[in-house]
Parts: sequence; structure tokens; C-alpha cells
Amino acid sequence: MNFELSDDQRAIREAFARFVDTRVVPQAAAIDEAHAFPRELFAELGRLGFFGMRYPEALGGSGLALPEFALALEEIARGSMSLAGAAAMQSLMGTKFLQLLGNADIVERLFKPALSGAKIGAICMTEPGAGSDLGGITTTATAVDGGWRLRGRKTWITSAPVADFFTVFAKVGGSGPEGKLTIFLVERDFPGLVVGRAIHKMGVWALPTSEVAFDDCFVPDSHRLSREVGDGEQHLRKTLAEIRVITGAMALGVARAALDEARRYAAERVQFGKPINRFQAIQFKLAEMATLLASAEHMVRHAAWLHAAGRPHHKEAAMAKLHATETAATICDQAARVLASYGYAMEYPVQRYLRDVRFTLIGGGTSEILKLIIAKEVAS
Repeated sequence: MNFELSDDQRAIREAFARFVDTRVVPQAAAIDEAHAFPRELFAELGRLGFFGMRYPEALGGSGLALPEFALALEEIARGSMSLAGAAAMQSLMGTKFLQLLGNADIVERLFKPALSGAKIGAICMTEPGAGSDLGGITTTATAVDGGWRLRGRKTWITSAPVADFFTVFAKVGGSGPEGKLTIFLVERDFPGLVVGRAIHKMGVWALPTSEVAFDDCFVPDSHRLSREVGDGEQHLRKTLAEIRVITGAMALGVARAALDEARRYAAERVQFGKPINRFQAIQFKLAEMATLLASAEHMVRHAAWLHAAGRPHHKEAAMAKLHATETAATICDQAARVLASYGYAMEYPVQRYLRDVRFTLIGGGTSEILKLIIAKEVAS
């Protein structure tokens, strides 16, 4: 397998690297500290065509594959994990089911504007009592004349405070094991939709996250995205590998930023008459960080390549996400150690990388869940 980037892939990476270096990096700290959604940069990503990279050209996208998308997202995460998280949500989970299952009106009125950044999408799966356990979802949808009534509460909903529409997973036929997981589309102005309490997080401060409640929310039949009642889980599972690969790509981005900062600081910081990168203890840290990053890059690229080639990749995607995110957490921690007291100071970006990297450990499955998935694949 040859993971050498093609000319087109290099061009994509360079284009987003320029955008990140000129537009994102100079604003990243201010955006983070303002705890405000970066609307201007989000809109610029829309104009760059990021949100439509993986969608067909006939729908306004670029028709590219997962490897190209992952390269671009890695660059965005290198500049700002908050922006990368919002962009990843918009490009996959926020819009995927509209493209796959939405009717012509939904595609024209919501999906296509979302590709330009004019509309923002979110997905509602996690609940107070249901995270990795999809069977634990208790939000229900009850058939009524002309549509459905949704009742329940979701939490940890990325982009909810700024979203124009929500893809919602709810059970039809009861909230218990008998309920059939089904996908619905709820627009912001639907009565009964309540965007609730904001969740204040340790990191990704510019990525708004909140609770969402459905208080007898009416959803018309045209907005039941599921073709068949109960097909929600099968549609979701088809996207899980992609979610894990792109989460791994975001982890690569923040890890690379942390390594770059540690390398820069070690070359400039003088102790005992010489730069600290001349001391073996620091050299070993940098060498270990670079080696870990290279191994994680290979695994993420491999999983993305398998996906693009249409080959089995669920195990490899889980492995890539597990290794890349845990590796990134280690690299960010080691970078902070290289900076010592300055790694703890708000004036240096390493503290932000250290906080933000933990975001990647959660999305797409925790490390413990991924280990279970990998173990089952290995044992079968």
C-alpha cells in the first residue's frame, strides 16, 4: 500500500493549510476565550467547499473521498479544534442523513444551503441515560394524524445553539427494548423543540454544546427520514467508521500543532547556556512524540484508504481512532511538559491543545468501547 499523497491531495492539503495559517491560527486563541461560535470562519469554510467535499457534484459537492476530507480536516484541527468540531459535524452527521434519505424539498431547502454554510445542522442521539448504548435511547415518536409527536430529552448536542435543523434518533413503539430506532428531521422553528441548558466544557470552548428537549414536538410525515420504521441503527452503523476516521484526523491535527509548538519552544528556550533541545531529555521527548505521531498518521491514512477503496475497514477505523486519539493526548501532555511552567500558561497555545484533545477521546466511541469492538473483530 502506498500512502504517498497524490498531486490533488497535496493541493487540497496545501489549500487548507494556507487558510489555517492565515485565517484560523491568528484568531484561534481569541475565538476560544470568547466562548463564541466562529461564524465568520465557519462561513469561509463553506465558501472553500469544505462542507461539500464528500458529497456528489450533482448536489453541489466536490465528489471527493474520505482520504481527501481527512487531510483537510486535520489541517483545520491544527488551527482550532472548536472550528474543526463544528465543521466535522456539519460535513457528516449534521447533513449525511438528509442527503441519503431526505426528499427533494429537504435537499433543496436545507441540505444544499448547508453545503455553503448558510444553514447549520446538528444530530441528536446522546441522552442523559444513553451514550454508547443506543438501546438505552428513550426519546419516543408516536404516530398521529399527518405526522409524529416526539417526546424526550437529548444532551451533549454539538452546535445545537446555532443549528437550523436537527437529525433526531427516536424510538417508535415504546421507549424500552421493544422500541424501533427511527430517524426524524426537526427544524428549528417546530413547536415543541427546546434548545436548553448550555454545557460548559473543559475544552473546545468555541464549539457550543447544549441539551435539546422535544416537548410533544410535531414532525410531519415528510420529515421522517427513515424509509422504514426501525432502520435508524443500520443507517447509523454505516457511518460509524467514517466518524472514527475523521475523529482520528482531528486528533492528528491537534497533536501536530502541539509537537510543532514544543519543537519551536525547545529551540528558543535557553537554560544553562544552550537551547533546551540540546539536552538529551528533551530530545528523547521530541523523538517519542514524532514517532507516535507518524504511527497514528499511518493508521488514519490506512483506514481512510480502505474506506475509499470499498474494502472492509470497521476494525481498522476503530484501531485508528483509538490509537490516534490516545496518541494525541500523550503528545499534547508531553508538549506541555517540554514547556514546563509555560505549558500551564494561558498565553501559550499548548494549554488549549491539552484541553481540546480530550474532545477526540469521546466522539465516535470511547477508548473502552473501541477496545471491545476491536477485541470482537480479532476474536472472530
